[in-house]
Amino acid sequence: MASSSIIIPPFLSASISRRNLLLSTTTIATVSPSPQIPSPPDVTITDRVFLDFSLCPTYFRSDPSATLSSTTPCPDSTPLGRVVLGLYGRHVPLTVSTFKLMCTSSSSSSSTSYKNTPIHKIFPGQFFLAGRQGLRRDTAEVGPLLKSLPRNTDVVNSKSFLIPHARPGLVSLCLSENDDDDETRLDPEYRNVEFLITTGPGPCPQLDGGNIVFGTVLEGLDVVTSIAAVPTFKPSEKIRQFNDFAEFLGDERAQNARSLWNRPLKTVFISDCGELKVTKPSLSPSLP
Repeated sequence: MASSSIIIPPFLSASISRRNLLLSTTTIATVSPSPQIPSPPDVTITDRVFLDFSLCPTYFRSDPSATLSSTTPCPDSTPLGRVVLGLYGRHVPLTVSTFKLMCTSSSSSSSTSYKNTPIHKIFPGQFFLAGRQGLRRDTAEVGPLLKSLPRNTDVVNSKSFLIPHARPGLVSLCLSENDDDDETRLDPEYRNVEFLITTGPGPCPQLDGGNIVFGTVLEGLDVVTSIAAVPTFKPSEKIRQFNDFAEFLGDERAQNARSLWNRPLKTVFISDCGELKVTKPSLSPSLP
């Protein structure tokens, strides 16, 4: 006897195939793990430091033979006020520890500190730069003797760049905006300590992804605003065009001339700095 077989009509076979495919797709979608959302940066404030700013009405000059901690580059300076910074020590611990050391070494035997160093560039409505390293001790830049500082591996960690420059009063380690002396950066023992503070009124998205936010202003945002209002050198449009043309021709003097742009016409400098000890250093981030 010939064996009987069940013949499935083509339309039913297609229906079953489509139904099975739909069920299998639904099952896969159900059991597939949902993508993990990266945890937000830990912006717990672990440390507090202060920066006292002053305005120098006369020529600002430091004695190259003396340490910054013992030198007064401007004896007739006018105090602008104190800025208290809260630092994100859990987010970028090495960046914070280096910044703290640069704020506190003025009270020790070290000659390398932010104390008595100027705000060297101001970008109105955006941010200002401080902590530039160079060999010109007559302008009281931060000295290039930072070999005692540990290497900052935060700069090679992608998570360090997650905090955006979204508001005024954010403190950031300069990487894309760094303008340290070229000869200093070529030193194998070079350590980057240049920083910026956003001044507002709006965000600075052009800084995101290239600089590391490691703290916020807790007190003294009005001081930051007053610094941002200091007039700066602004070249005319004709000079800008000439500079662009010189740079196109490969003239190195173009870059040297451009380094003078946005320099404050009045000298603002960090007259003192240090750490503020608190009983409970872990604070929620806030602005005044």
